[in-house]
This record gives sequence, structure tokens and C-alpha cells, in this order.
Amino acid sequence: MTLLLTDIGELTTNTDDLGTLTNAALVMEDDRIAWIGPSSAAPPADSAVSLEGRAALPGWVDSHTHLVFAGDRTAEFGARMAGAPYRAGGIATTVSATRSASDAELSAVIARHVAEAVSQGTTYVETKTGYGLDVPNELRSARLALSLVDEVTFLGAHLVPSGWDADSYVDLVCGEMLDAVAPYVRWIDVFCETGAFDASQSRAVLAAGAARGLGLRVHGNQLDYGPGVRLAVEMGAASVDHCTYLTKSDVDDLASSETVATLLPACDLSTRQPLPDAQALLNAGATVALASNCNPGSSYTTSMAFCVATAVLQMRMSVQEAVRAATWGGARALRRENEIGILKPGARADVHVLDAPSITHLAYRPGVPLTHSVYRAGELVSS
Repeated sequence: MTLLLTDIGELTTNTDDLGTLTNAALVMEDDRIAWIGPSSAAPPADSAVSLEGRAALPGWVDSHTHLVFAGDRTAEFGARMAGAPYRAGGIATTVSATRSASDAELSAVIARHVAEAVSQGTTYVETKTGYGLDVPNELRSARLALSLVDEVTFLGAHLVPSGWDADSYVDLVCGEMLDAVAPYVRWIDVFCETGAFDASQSRAVLAAGAARGLGLRVHGNQLDYGPGVRLAVEMGAASVDHCTYLTKSDVDDLASSETVATLLPACDLSTRQPLPDAQALLNAGATVALASNCNPGSSYTTSMAFCVATAVLQMRMSVQEAVRAATWGGARALRRENEIGILKPGARADVHVLDAPSITHLAYRPGVPLTHSVYRAGELVSS
């Protein structure tokens, strides 16, 4: 079946050939884009929908979330807003609640947040384990996530759990835990940060994942300057996420590599950290992604539009740069940039329609719900 979306006021494609089109149309055939061009030249289709001058863009690609959790950390957030510093150790609160939750409770949490994200234009979601931190609960987290999101990342190395020393726990992560989880995940990640895992321990985790054929990701440079970016680039990680504290050398390393710098501005606001220097990364030629980092402790939002508005208004990215980072950039961080986060013939038919004439309204009208409708793999999933 084919569906024609016509009378698109502004169509953002994220392609060099097509760029941004006005008075445009596109045809979806089953789950793929079949044609893009001017409305006046649109081919016939089985059905047609006029967007009446609204803007359309690729669906958001949220390449960094933590949706397998239970419990609540409102008190921690309130204390932080009253002046308490953010520390990685707060993760332990969520670990305890997650271990105590049933499969049904965890699945309901994942499904609820995915639905919330989709209703706001997100069409592709990555999520991580990391709130189990023992073999049965990390396995359970990966298994449940795999049935509800698009990509799953193993983050057993999120924090050293109570009762373990760091080196012994790393041995568990690299051995029995990885063996159990590997069939359910595509990626391995590590929190390379003071209070979590040092460079040597992080390297061991990534090497073990690579040996099992998993792609590599790194949480790095969130709380201070550190080795995360260097390690990610050295090991050919697909992305290094947070990048709040970067030296010029870090920026240069990212610019000369294939590693994506994934920025998480909602997290930096929630933890009262400085916002990353996005312009330094872009000016150097690094690839930048934006993601929500949805989690109960440091970034409890599924709104990619909020992240885009923050990137524009406070990080001095242009609207076009921020939208590209939240779509194509996220796809590149997941190594799917030719399939998602882009609108061209052959790409997946993920289309986000705004109740606005241009993407500029995402920052011009911050906080206003602008999603009109969402097509995911050619299916209308929100309207």
C-alpha cells in the first residue's frame, strides 16, 4: 500500500541531495519512503493526506535512554535543586527498586515511556540495562527491553554495587554477566567516570564486549574532565555520551574520528552541570547527536523537542543543527544513518509532522506541544 503526504510546507530530509524542500510531498510504500519531491509532481497513491502547509521532518532518534527501572527519585531531585551536588551513587537507589519490581511492572514502565516518546515524535529508541547490576537482573532487563525498544545496550558497568570491589565486579561484568546478556543486546557501554569505573576498568569492559561482537559506547566526561573521550576514540566506540567537560584535545580527537559526541542537555540542566560546548564540536567537524538520557535520577524526560529547544536557546546551536543532531546524529550514533533519521527513497518511513509551518517553531515556541502526527515505519502511530 502507498500513502501520499502532500502539501508539506517545509520538509527537512537531512540529505545533501534533497536538503530542505518547500511545497513538498512524499510517498510511503509499506514501511519505506518511495518518493520525495514537489507536491505538484506527486505520483498517484492508494491514499493521500494533505498536511495543509505543516512542516515534516524525520522522527526523533533517541540514542541514549535508561528505561528499565522502578522506583522514584523525586526527593533526590528536590535536594539537588536546593543545592546538593549530583553524584553517580544515586543510581543505587534505583537498583534496589528495580531488583524488587516484577517483570510486568518493569515492562509497563518501559512501554509507558516509549509511548510517551512516540507521542512527541520519537520513532526510534535505544535503551540500556544498568539498574540490575547482578546477572539475573541484568539478563531480565535486557530481555524485557528487547521486546519493547529498537536497540538495547548492556550497561552492567553502570556502578559498582554494594558488597563488591570494582575489579572483582568488572570481572563479573566481563564474564558471566556478559555471557548471559549478549544474545539480547547490540551494544556494550561503561560509565567511565569518577565514582564509577576508571580508564583501565572501562577498557576491560569494552574489550570484552568487542570480543563478543558488540558495538561500543561510553558514558564519559560528565562530571569532570577525564579519560572517557580518549578511551572511546581509541577503541573505536560508536559514541561517547555526555561530553560535558571537554579539553581542546578531546574535541580534536572526536573531530578526527568516527565517534559521535552525544550531548544530553536535559541531564546537564537537571544536575546543574554546565552545558556542553556544542559549537566547539561542530566547528571542529565532529559529529554531534542529541538524546534525552531519560532516566529517573538525572534526566526524567522523554521530550526530544525540549532537548532541541535547549540546544538552540542555551547551547547556541542553530535550529537546523539541533534538529539534525536529534535525528540523523542519533542515527549515526547507532550506525543506522542510512535507514533512520533521514528522509529519502529507501529509508524507513519515520515522519514527524509538526503543527507549525517550520522546524524553527521548535525553539521559537519552547515548551509548546507541536507534534501533529507521527508515522513510524509507515504506520500512523500518533495523531
